[in-house]
Formats: sequence, structure tokens, C-alpha cells
Amino acid sequence: MLKLGFKLGFFMVASVPILLGLAFRTYFGGGDANSRFSILYLVLSLIVSVIMAFSGVFSSLLHYMLPRKRPSEGVVVEEEEEDAIVSKNNSTSSSSAAASSVKKHRIGHFVTESTVNSNSLISNDHGIVERDVPIMALGHSNPSDIDEDLHSRQLAVYGRETMRRLFASNVLISGIQGLGAEIAKNLILAGVKSVILHDEGNVELWDLSSNFVFSEDDVGKNRALVAVQKLQELNNAVVVHTLTTKLAKEQLADFQAVVFTDISLEKAIEFNDYCHNHQPPIAFIKTEARGLFGSVFCDFGPEFTVFDVDGEDPHTGIIASISNDNPALVSCVDDERLEFQDGDLVVFSEVHGMTELNDGKPRKIKNARAYSFTLEEDTTGFGTYEKGGIVTQVKQPKVLNFKPLREALNDPGDFLFSDFSKFDRPPLLHLAFQALDKFVSESGGFPIPGSEEDAQKLISIASNINEKLGDGRLEDINPKLLRHFAFGAKAVLNPMAAMFGGIVGQEVVKACSGKFHPLFQFFYFDSVESLPTEPLQSSDLKPLKSRYDAQISVFGSKLQKKLEDSKVFLVGSGALGCELLKNLALMGVSCSNHGKLTVTDDDVIEKSNLSRQFLFRDWNIGQAKSIVAASAAASINPRLNVEALQNRVGPETENVFDDTFWENLSVVINALDNVNARLYVDQRCLYFQKALLESGTLGAKCNTQMVIPHLTENYGASRDPPEKQAPMCTVHSFPHNIDHCLTWARSEFEGLLEKTPAEVNAYLSKPSEYVTNMRNAGDAQARDTLERVLECLDRERCETFQDCIGWARLKFEDYFSNRVKQLIYTFPEDATTSTGAPFWSAPKRFPHPLQFSAADPGHLHFVIAAAILRAETFGIPIPDWVRNTKKVAEAVEKVEVSEFQPKKDAKIVTDDEATNLTSQSIDDAQVINELIIKLEHCREKLPPGFRMKPIQFEKDDDTNYHMDLITGLANMRARNYSIPEVDKLKAKFIAGRIIPAIATTTAMATGLVCLELYKVLDGGHKLEDYRNTFANLALPLFSMAEPVPPKVIKHRDMSWTIWDRWILRGNPTLRELIQWLEDKGLKAYSISFESCLLYNTLFSRHQDRMDRKMVDLVREVAGAELPPYRHHFDVVVACEDEEDNDIDIPLVSIYFR
Repeated sequence: MLKLGFKLGFFMVASVPILLGLAFRTYFGGGDANSRFSILYLVLSLIVSVIMAFSGVFSSLLHYMLPRKRPSEGVVVEEEEEDAIVSKNNSTSSSSAAASSVKKHRIGHFVTESTVNSNSLISNDHGIVERDVPIMALGHSNPSDIDEDLHSRQLAVYGRETMRRLFASNVLISGIQGLGAEIAKNLILAGVKSVILHDEGNVELWDLSSNFVFSEDDVGKNRALVAVQKLQELNNAVVVHTLTTKLAKEQLADFQAVVFTDISLEKAIEFNDYCHNHQPPIAFIKTEARGLFGSVFCDFGPEFTVFDVDGEDPHTGIIASISNDNPALVSCVDDERLEFQDGDLVVFSEVHGMTELNDGKPRKIKNARAYSFTLEEDTTGFGTYEKGGIVTQVKQPKVLNFKPLREALNDPGDFLFSDFSKFDRPPLLHLAFQALDKFVSESGGFPIPGSEEDAQKLISIASNINEKLGDGRLEDINPKLLRHFAFGAKAVLNPMAAMFGGIVGQEVVKACSGKFHPLFQFFYFDSVESLPTEPLQSSDLKPLKSRYDAQISVFGSKLQKKLEDSKVFLVGSGALGCELLKNLALMGVSCSNHGKLTVTDDDVIEKSNLSRQFLFRDWNIGQAKSIVAASAAASINPRLNVEALQNRVGPETENVFDDTFWENLSVVINALDNVNARLYVDQRCLYFQKALLESGTLGAKCNTQMVIPHLTENYGASRDPPEKQAPMCTVHSFPHNIDHCLTWARSEFEGLLEKTPAEVNAYLSKPSEYVTNMRNAGDAQARDTLERVLECLDRERCETFQDCIGWARLKFEDYFSNRVKQLIYTFPEDATTSTGAPFWSAPKRFPHPLQFSAADPGHLHFVIAAAILRAETFGIPIPDWVRNTKKVAEAVEKVEVSEFQPKKDAKIVTDDEATNLTSQSIDDAQVINELIIKLEHCREKLPPGFRMKPIQFEKDDDTNYHMDLITGLANMRARNYSIPEVDKLKAKFIAGRIIPAIATTTAMATGLVCLELYKVLDGGHKLEDYRNTFANLALPLFSMAEPVPPKVIKHRDMSWTIWDRWILRGNPTLRELIQWLEDKGLKAYSISFESCLLYNTLFSRHQDRMDRKMVDLVREVAGAELPPYRHHFDVVVACEDEEDNDIDIPLVSIYFR
């Protein structure tokens, strides 16, 4: 449309002189009246056309230069590329108030008087109608507006519908201190329609402890105005405005959700009343982070509808039998445990025999068990169950009735608990925050840090409020805790801001979308365990005119110095790493000449990273993550002493991360996304006895684990069970869900386009060596590999794009027709097993072959994707006509397809434990020799230097046809087996093994980690001070507990744990090592280095080694290379005590330098 607008516009403008000349000549050069009238009409039309032409050119230019607007409520989109026409009603007074104080920071994205009050009206195909559903923002934007490359990980959590609702949501955030900035960051990354930053105050040095968008140069400037530019950079698709004057309640009508981080209780009640009573209600959130204490209050109005309570996919089961009873017993196959709960509603489909259940009616279940449940229905009059059937959970909406703040203060209901060791804490903090509000209103400010007088005043206020509660008063108001609360009340700490920024950001998403269960209604949290173990004096808390003054007011200057002098190793700089780097910079970690922060990551920035990894921008795509992230963190705090590396942490880089490196560290923080890397770092931390702070996220869920030397078990001490893998025979011949189809599709993609071309190249590069290796292997796997290589170079070799079309068409016939026909021939629908049972019983699904049709888009798209990728492997140019489906269909018609002839001796594996390799009856060695001879003939016919191009699967490039082919493979196979198909995005999630991720969960996890970091760097904390956390923001659920202590092993008067390592110095001999152990009451009977046995009492010749140096044995017997940076090596010693009982002793480190 843009190009068309330019062309038409310039054509019409350029034609003006010509048409005017013709008109002048005709009009004045003679002619009758009709001719003159026609010319006059032509001239007038020309003038109008010129005006339209200039308008078209100008609007096209604007459309090119300005950010694209999203369709939203009350927006009519004429064409995909056209500007939106907005039509909404609103009161003049509120809109003018908003317009007077809202600063416009993006041309083309602005709020006018006609676009407010979007809560009250929505649009549909027939125009604008009143809303009757009390949900904040339903949204009507086109799904094509979602940038799936950018938001793929977030889409895996929310889905398209929730994203569309977010895209139509306007949010106000009042109070842009650390907490407000964190909330804004998370919502802008999520992609709401607009965010208004409201703050009347100016930046103080105090703010720099928690706000990543402020610098020392910003002190004295308005917070909102300073923050808007840096926050806007996070996502240019979101409109970010500022509001710097006093807020009127009528202005809240412009928003679907409003968040207040720094507001008096009196004003909050006034605003909340307005939001609660507005039609439809405006989601209201009040949140505070005061020192190590935080609170959240949510009110989404009366009758708020939650469309998806937990965000989990509906549970399903494959039916094995249904009884004709009242109530009916439904049994399912033991393929997977059922996840149903009593009271769930389910629907049935594909049931044979008892077809009455296929009516789509939700039915309630009870007595839910691992593989069965009871149906609350009388099925005695139904048909008899024969076979088949799928049972699927029906997720029900939930309606919540929120109380307004004025009522909830006096009747808070049940609090959301996070730490059950603090069961009495939420009611006390409910009282404390009210007391703090009254203190501020009476004193005109927060309690002075370290002021006993102010602390006592706050305690007195809390006591008075408590006494007025009558029967609801607390027996103990815990003056010690309130004292801590008063001392730190003025400070907003970065870890608290990060944690609550994640929680509140997620609540706003819930309010705007109805996705996930809201926080109902109060949540209180504290981390007083993070305070230093040594008592703090008032003098320690005094400000130093430093950017860390807020943090010092809580923890004191001594801990601040420990933070600044610490040597930290951050492993990973992705989503977790970016958040952690920001937190560490704001906390002042490694910000002195004695401190150092080392961050490493071997990955580069991709577009999909930008929606969560907030230190990166679109112009950083392709650059090293660690370097960009470290640079961005240093811009947050220029004092940060950071070194960025691009090395993977593993055995191969122990020359980089050597003994000296590990020994000098204060703490290690993991920000990794795979278990193997975590386990390696865990072992290094065990070895060097370093604290490890571990965290991970999965969608709305997150966990943190503290690994503290000698206090807790290590990360590898407990592991999640491995994910259940489908048996290969199920994937290859008997799939019964789309996951099986996609697993098969990914395997076929890699086999056809990566592994086989790589094998071809390996053969062509070193034919003799390759052939020798195949002969030596001499097994069925080698035979199969040679067959694939021969196919590629002979029968299936492509030289033109038409050959690729032919290959793709024949692959379709092979995969989706011939193989299925062979399967049906071998196992017809009435086939039985050796026991006489039906072969095609659940979970097996009887397949049906596909008949290729060029008129079927799915068939043709498969051929196109397969042909293009095949051409790429052979280096064949791809013609432009491949995008013309008509021409592709014509090319496909030219392909000759042979009629299928079933094989009577075909072997199809049906046993999960059987393999294709053991079912062969042909002599593998003989076939391999025949294949090698054929390969030699093929090689002679190839052009000089011929090589194929293996294609590595890349899921995040929608232009490379990788996901098109995998989606086509999976969906055609799904059709074979009557399995519901999926779109390309869903296929990408499953086949690409995408880990769902959102910014809110990441922010919360890193906030929790940094609260623990205070304890680690302070030192001296006991086990009960530390917390491991599991959280699910979707529910929401917060579960905090003390870490598990390590297992203790005892011998005589000694004891040790996995953290211990025995050290023997002085470059000892083998005899000296054995004697050293005997002195401890231990008899060594076996000593090994890695996988090499150095000594064992069973071998008499080992006695000759007794007087050899251990380092010489390691070098000579084990063949180990000990580079100059290695000062020691480790041996594993098997020992017995005096009674010949095996004793597991720690690793023994022998120092030889």
C-alpha cells in the first residue's frame, strides 16, 4: 500500500501540466459547448485529484516515518496499512484535564479528547456498543499485529488472545521511584498499548539505590520526565507518556488499570472508590516497597471474570473402558497418569459404541484416581462402549467479587501467605503499613533511619490502631519487628523493587486480560533475615551523600563496603542475567577498586530476546550478550567494575576459569537455562567451597535455591525426574497426539536436511577413511547410513528445482500415503494381538492414507517448503515462481508417482523394547560392501568439488521455511491419524522446545536472589536465615522454606559432608598418602585418578609404586597433562575402617606445586 500510494500520488502530480495544457487548448482553441463543459469538469476533477494526490503522498510518507498504530477499542481499521479512525465518547472535563498535563513523547501516538473513557465502550462489526462484561480490556486488534518473532516466548505463556487484550490496554503508574520503574519496565516489555508515568516529585540521590533509569545527573529533575525516554526504548510499539501534575480521579477513566506506588491511604481510598464504582470497573492496585517490607492490594471490581485460572493446558486422557452403570466408571490407559480432580468438568469425543457421550456436553467427575474416575451420570441406557475415546477437561471461568479498599482495610479476609514460618506476619504488617501511613500524615515524612524516637512513635501508633480493633486485635504487635520496619521505611531497595515489580506487573496483566487468578486481595512480605547479623548502630545508618544512601539506611555502611568489595561470578547474561546485572549495579556490588564482577555468556542477541532481556535493543541483534549487557549495566552505575567474557563454562575452559579464578571469588550466581551447565557450576562451587545462588523460570513459575558451603545441600543433590519420552515405535508408527507428530517431524527434518548431507560430505571429503569406518562398524546402523548417502547421490539427487519439486512430491507420497498403506496392510483394522485382543486398541489410533491434492493448501505448502530446503542443500537457485501456488501446482502435476505395491515381508516394530536394528535377517556386511561399490560409481559421476549444504534447524527465523516444513510434516501425519492439527506458532513451541518466559517472573526471581545475596556477602548467617522459594505468579502461589542441610557422614570423632575436600600438600608419594589415611583410621584399598586406577591391593605389581610420587603416577600411568596453571590434582580413594566397613570419604586433593 505504501508503494502504491507513492506511485499513484506522483503519477497524478506529474500529469498536471499535461492535462492542463490539453484543457487550455481545447477550451480556448474552439469547440462546442458540450466540449467546453467536459473540459471544465475535467479541470475541476483535476484540482480535486491533485489535492488527493498530495494527501496520498504525504500520508504515505507519514505512514512510513511514524510508528504504526495498533487497532484497539473503538478503532476501525480500513486496511492493514491504513491509519486508524477513532470514534469514542467521553466527558469533556476529564479529557481536557488529561490533555493539559500529558506530555507527548512519540509523534503519531497521542491521546486526544476523543479517545478517552475506553473502559465504557467497545466496538464490534456493527459499530460501538456498550460493554456489559466487567473485564478491563477485551481488545480487537488484528492477530497479525503480534510480532511473533519478538514475543514468541511470551506467546507460549499467554497465547494470542491474551496478547491482543494486552495490546488494547492503557495503564497508569503513579510513583516512578524504583518500584514504579520496575513495574513500568515489565509492562512495556509485555506490550500493553500505553503506559502513563505519573510523578510530581524530582529525582533524589536516594532514588539511585533502586531505579535503573536514573543517574546522578538527573538529580533535581522530574522523575517521570527523566524515566520516559529510557523506558520507551524498551519497546517502541508501546506508547509511553508522562503526567507531572496533580492527579484527578476523573482522569483514571482513561485506563484499564491504575497502579499507585507512593500514595497516602486517604487518597488511595478516594481513587479506589472511583475505580471500583466505575462502569466497567478500573483495576486498582496499591503497592509499596518500604525497606525490607512490601505490600500489595488489588481491587479489580465486583464480578471480575477470570477466564483462565492457572494457564495450564486442559488435561486429557485416552479412554480404555466405560461401564454401563450409575454412576459410570471411566478407565483410561496407563500411558500417563490423569491430572483430573474431583469436581472437574470434562467432555468426551471419538467414543465408539457409547456415542451418547460425544454430544459435547460438559460432565462433572468425582473419585478421580491415577487412571480412572467416576462420571456423575447414569449410562445404563447408553450404548455399550466398544473402543476409542478422548476425555478432555473443560476449564471454567471464575468470577471474583473484590472489596473496595475502605472495606478491605477493616475486613481483609484471608491473606496470601508466602512463608509459613511467619504465619502471624501478614496481620501484623497489615497493621504496620496503616501505622506508617498515619505517621507520614502526622509528621510530614517517613521515620528517620536509625531514629529510636521515630520508631517508638510508629510503634505507639500501631498499638493504638490495634487497640481499636476490639476482638480482632493482635495479641503481640512485635515491637522489635516494627522497629526494623520504621528504620528502613524511607528506603526503596532494588531487590524489593524487582520482586514486587514482577508481582505487580503480573497483576496488571491479569487485570487487563482475565488470564490467571488475581491476587485476592492483600499480600505482605518481609525479608528481615537479610539484615546483618551484627546489631546496627544508628551511626551506621546515616546517609553519606552517596547513591547507595537508601541501602545504607537499611543495612549500614559496613555491609555496603562488603558489597562493593565483593568478587562475583555471574554465569549467563540472558533474561535472568540482564535482571541480575541491573540489580547488582544498583546495589553497588563489585563497585570498588577491590571488587570485580565477571560475567560470561557465549551466546549472541536474537530478536526473540528483546521482549525479556531488557538490557538489549534491536540494534544489538547479532552482538555478544555478555559484552552488551555488561556495557548497559555499567551505564546504570559507572562505578561497576565488570569484565565480560564470551566463554562457555565447562571442562574445556578450565584454563580460563582456573583454580586461582575460583579461589578468589566471593560468590557465584547462576543465570543459566540448562541443567548440565548448572550441574557443572555446582560441582565447581562444591570443589572450591563457594556459595552458589541458583534460580530458574518456566512461564509464570520460578524457583530459587541457595547453595551455601557447609550449610545446605548442593544443587545436584536432588534432581527433577527426567521428562517422559514417547517410545520410538509410538513416534514412528503409532502416534496418538500432536507431540508425537512433531517429535517425528523434527527427527525427519534433521535426518533429511542435516545428518544425511553431513554424511555425504564426510564420505566425499575422505572416501577411503569413511568406507573403512563403515566396514569396521559392519552393523545395521552403518548399512542404514550408507543407504541414505547412496539415495542422496543417486536416485534422489537433484540438479534442478523441478527435481526438488519431484523429490518433495514423492516424499509426500512416501510419508503420508505409502507408509500408511503398508501399515494397514500389515496390521488391518481387525488385526489382533497374540492374546487375541484387538491390535488397534487405545492408545493406538487407526490411520488413513492421504490422497495428494494440489487444491489442498496444506499439501501444496508442504511441497513448497520441502522443495525449497532440498534445493538449499544442493545449492540450487530458488526461482521466483515458487511463491505462485498455481505454477507450483503445475510443476507438481509433471511428477510421475508410481502406484503403491505392499511388501509382504515388511518389518514394523510394535514392541517398545524392540529396535529396527535387531529385526534384520540380511547379512549386513555383504550389503555394506555392495553399497560401497555403488557409492564409488556415483562419486565418479559427480562434478569436481561437489558438496552438499547441511541445514541446522533454526526455529526463530520465519523466513527460512524450517518451521513451515516441520509444521507440514506434523500436520499431514496428524491427518493420517485423525489428530487435531496445530498452527506454525504452536508447532514452534513444541518442536523448537521453546521454554515459555515472561519478564515478570524473571524480575521476581532475581529480586529474591539478591535478597539472599545480602546474607551471603554479610557472612555469619545461620541455615534458618536462608530461603529457597518456589513461586507461581499465575495462581498466585509463594512458597518459601529453609534450604535442606547436607548429609553428614561420621567416622570416629570426625564428620564431613559433600562440601569437604581433604587436602594433602608437599607432593607426597603413594606410601605417604596411604599412611596419612591410616593415621585417620582408614585403610585405602583403591586409589584412582579420573578413570585410571593408580593403586589397588588386588594387584601385587602396584606395590612397586609405593615410593613413587603421586604426581608422577598421574602423569605416567594415567597419561594426564598437568598444565602450569594447575597446582594440584584430585584422587578418589576407596577406604575401609577397622571392621572392614566401606567409608565414603571426601575427594583428596594432592598439591604438588
